[in-house]
Amino acid sequence: MLSAFRIIRKKIIFRDVTSILEDPEGLQLSIRELQDKLEGMDFNIVIGPESRGFILECRLHIICKKHLCRSVKRKLPCETASIKYDLEYGSAEIEIHKRSIKPGDKVVIVDDLMATGGTAEAMIKLIEGLGGEVVEVLCLIELMD
Repeated sequence: MLSAFRIIRKKIIFRDVTSILEDPEGLQLSIRELQDKLEGMDFNIVIGPESRGFILECRLHIICKKHLCRSVKRKLPCETASIKYDLEYGSAEIEIHKRSIKPGDKVVIVDDLMATGGTAEAMIKLIEGLGGEVVEVLCLIELMD
């Protein structure tokens, strides 16, 4: 069973999956569930926004034997592509190495939580702008409210 903690600060509700990530059995179950959703899917790159998305992304890229692409909210060392986007409580910017996505790459985005979909939408635009195709977006938790 997947669960999230709720922290309320200044009328913003943060949900956190730390309890899942801290528990080896919970994390293993979560990764297995994500991996099952990729069964039979044609893709060659796994990407996850930092920081918790990266934890999931790393495990899936090893298990599925696919390439890893880093995505961060701060400066990467090589030439990057970036996009600014709105969040429910402000704005953010995310970037990836331009060399990481090539035309025709089939990409799976994996993240811990989807609230408004803003980060996923920004990542899709960024990947498609580099010629990649997003074939799936996976999340441990999707907030319906």
